[in-house]
Amino acid sequence: LLFGMVQVTMFGGSVAGGERVPAQRWLGAGLAFGGLVWLLWPGGGAAPSLPHALAMLLAGVGWGVYSLAGRKAEVALVSTAANFVLATGLGLVVLLGLQLSGSVGPWSLGAVVLAVVSGAVTSGLGYALWYAVLPRLPGSVAAVAQLTVPVIAMAGGMVFLGEALTARFALAALLVLGGVAVSVVPLRRG
Repeated sequence: LLFGMVQVTMFGGSVAGGERVPAQRWLGAGLAFGGLVWLLWPGGGAAPSLPHALAMLLAGVGWGVYSLAGRKAEVALVSTAANFVLATGLGLVVLLGLQLSGSVGPWSLGAVVLAVVSGAVTSGLGYALWYAVLPRLPGSVAAVAQLTVPVIAMAGGMVFLGEALTARFALAALLVLGGVAVSVVPLRRG
């Protein structure tokens, strides 16, 4: 839901902003989106509840808008750092509220360090890179490129965590990556 909504938001925002999207990109985006839906479709009655699904959809809209706004960033690293500082302040307020309500138990130092490294360092560097590249891409291309993230993350789980490679993953990943390729690789005219 999250990644699909990011693409829909970015693609729709680009079209609404006047970007002319060629038919080839529409086709590729549809293929990639279909592959993503197949890849991430919950099995065995594991569908999220309505409130959780809505939260993921809203988060996807937020991520899409954040990415579209990032296209206007003049200095990617400064913009990303400022956004992360603001988010940290907001996160600390929420954490304080949870601590005061007794909703959170004690945390180990290792868990906190891992959370900070994965959240602030790797995400911050990823967003700085994304913001640096984003202004050079049409919004619809950036939207379709976002669909590779779940495929890359799942492949990383297979490589680094020993998760199983399934036929469903292989076929859906081919559909996603093939759709992205159709979207971004220009057709040769003979």
